[in-house]
Amino acid sequence: MRIQVAAAAAVFLAVLFSAAEGLGSAATIAIVAASGTVCGILAGDELRSIQCAPVARPALSVSPNFSFVSVSGGREFFCGLRYGGLSFFCWNAANSSSVSLPAKRVYKGSASMADLSVGEDQIFAFDQNKTGIRWWRGGSTFPLSVAGEFRSLTSGRGFSCAIGNNSRVLCWGRRRQEIQSAFANETMTNIVAGDSHVCGLSVSGFLICRGSNRSGQSNPPAGDPFQFSGIALGANHSCAIKQPNGTVICWGGEASGLGKSYFPANNTLFVSIVAGGELTCGLTAANFKVICWKASRTNPSLTVLPLPKILPGICVADESSCECGIFPDSESLCSGSGVICKSCGSPAASFRPSPPSIPPPPAPSSNSKTSKGWLAFAIVGSVGAFAGVCTILYCLWAGICRRKKVHNSVQPTFASAAGNGAAHQSSMIIASPFTSPPGSKSRIFRRQPSRVMRRQRSGPSSFGDRTEEFTFDDLAAATKNFSIEFKIGSGSFGTVYRGKLPNGLEVAIKRGESGVRAKKLQDKESAFESEVAFLSRLHHKHLVGFVGYCVEKEERLLVYEYMKNGALYGHLHADGGDDGKLNSWQMRIKVLLDAARGIEYLHSYAVPPIIHRDIKSSNILLDSNWVAKVSDFGLSLMSPEAESGEHLTVKAAGTVGYMDPEYYGLRHLTTKSDVYGFGVVILEVLTGRRAIFREEESGEPVSVVDYAAPVIASGNIGQVLDRRVAAPGPAEAEALELVAYTAVHCVSLEGKDRPAMTDIVINLESAVALCDASQHDSGSSASISLASMD
Repeated sequence: MRIQVAAAAAVFLAVLFSAAEGLGSAATIAIVAASGTVCGILAGDELRSIQCAPVARPALSVSPNFSFVSVSGGREFFCGLRYGGLSFFCWNAANSSSVSLPAKRVYKGSASMADLSVGEDQIFAFDQNKTGIRWWRGGSTFPLSVAGEFRSLTSGRGFSCAIGNNSRVLCWGRRRQEIQSAFANETMTNIVAGDSHVCGLSVSGFLICRGSNRSGQSNPPAGDPFQFSGIALGANHSCAIKQPNGTVICWGGEASGLGKSYFPANNTLFVSIVAGGELTCGLTAANFKVICWKASRTNPSLTVLPLPKILPGICVADESSCECGIFPDSESLCSGSGVICKSCGSPAASFRPSPPSIPPPPAPSSNSKTSKGWLAFAIVGSVGAFAGVCTILYCLWAGICRRKKVHNSVQPTFASAAGNGAAHQSSMIIASPFTSPPGSKSRIFRRQPSRVMRRQRSGPSSFGDRTEEFTFDDLAAATKNFSIEFKIGSGSFGTVYRGKLPNGLEVAIKRGESGVRAKKLQDKESAFESEVAFLSRLHHKHLVGFVGYCVEKEERLLVYEYMKNGALYGHLHADGGDDGKLNSWQMRIKVLLDAARGIEYLHSYAVPPIIHRDIKSSNILLDSNWVAKVSDFGLSLMSPEAESGEHLTVKAAGTVGYMDPEYYGLRHLTTKSDVYGFGVVILEVLTGRRAIFREEESGEPVSVVDYAAPVIASGNIGQVLDRRVAAPGPAEAEALELVAYTAVHCVSLEGKDRPAMTDIVINLESAVALCDASQHDSGSSASISLASMD
């Protein structure tokens, strides 16, 4: 069965752009701060040459007339990286009265450079093979080179910065310590430098600014995660493209307007912006023309520059590197030699200035050539058909003879691996997954000798294998015509009602929106089909039972078993506080274990494996006996085999605060993406905090990962535990250590450092055993099996 899966309309897309726009960062447009000269790479130009124009002055000629990949501007000059990266040129544009700009070649070598960045007077770029970064000019305050892999290179006055492999900001130059130390506690996805401050997006999606703040330029406006993109920083002001509408918002720049934001270009939509000095410029989404304005909240004075169309993004040779698709008409904009990658989540990228030109197919030149072409086609087709038959036969043999997984909930006896394998370095604070933090009494991360761990497995679902197709009238009768008194919740797909079928079975009925509102939910049909396709073949005690569905005209309804005690989220974060139902650590850990078993079934025992993509506390439901079950498969995807190490490359989807940084940053989706979301759920259960909450003192949004993980890793678990639950006794304290350290590893930045769900289940079973009052004395820590967290 072909399954179409797409993100639900309410899902927030992570906004990451491939090249940061701003002073000292590689882009297709740059500003020279001293003269207010704006330079860009021409769109549709066969050579992709550079043209410049000072504000309110005629355009300047720029030589040589070579093809360029990107440009970057500093205080008095700008540089352009030539196509191929084997050389770059710089132009002095400090004098606004110039009519032409002669070039000076700064670099020509055998190593191909990329991500060229210009600061006050320094230039730096990294080797395209990612062996390190190099500097030119800038004096003795900058090293000649630094080895390692970096991204998001950017430069300001007296400093250059980049993001290392651990998502930490590293800086160089005389102002290195000032900027780098300001980001010491932050993990970032990208950064952009201004004159003396730096802004960027954290891994949680929040806009963070550090450095000078004398004009309020480091006080970004409040916003939801991933609401800003296209950051551009000047001397004393900052701007960003605001999502989802694509308008520009600025802040700082005036002594009378500290901390106040403004929209300088009203409702104009932009695909990119850049800043330098007191000037900001943007490329309009409508026609890629350049509009500039001064950093003034009261009178920005917009100016349209006399420049042709500028490339809306850097042309890349290989479209396979485009994670979120191709920018409309990009082949035409790049003159047929490359494409522009669409910025993920940017609405401006969907604007289509002109329909693409489709060349007519070439006419055959002779009968001879036609015959040869058909002959080649027949040979290739025959080989392909033979290969296809062989593939099908192999798959049938592998599926029948070699498939060891089972498509049911009967799970085998588990034997833990023997030996003391070498621990690897984690990207989190804990150095080894088998070493407890300082002061810890728990032995959860120390390998045990080989032993067989026979685990109590959950049985099959109480619902039958067959799903029923209901009529709309049946479900309307079950809910008294969808009466408001039967409404129990709502979500992106629609509204959920409690109902009773004629056979007396209580059910939850999810009714998709219809009419005018449904047109806004573009992915409603895909989410419906996905849920039906997955749940109709999945039956497990810890997955919400699927009863049936209804398809009539525009109506789409899903019928599930009724979960009397609602969602875990409601018990943890109810407006009135904890309602007392989950008031013991033993109960909370037992709920986590139930949910983990459900996810483990999806990853390890469903064939093929399934990635849920939206693991969160509101999708973990509790039945009348307080058994936890995983729900909502509207975003789920079939996964490559877990042991293959492969990943899916798909557009990011999920819920902010629970999304795997690797997934929304690199679009790499694996079962470890679900592990990250479950790690966030564990931290919610331990702390009683939402996935993203506001600090009591500052009111700033904080992720529960940033709040709890460092504290747990330092061995101070009690400092973050939910105060609404009674203080743990000795056995419970050890169980909570086990759970907390497991959570820290679940939220590691890199998927390879996270445990598998099977290992998580083992640890949670051990934690429940520690909390069990009926456990005999010898069944304490000495008998606890420690799972491999490799």
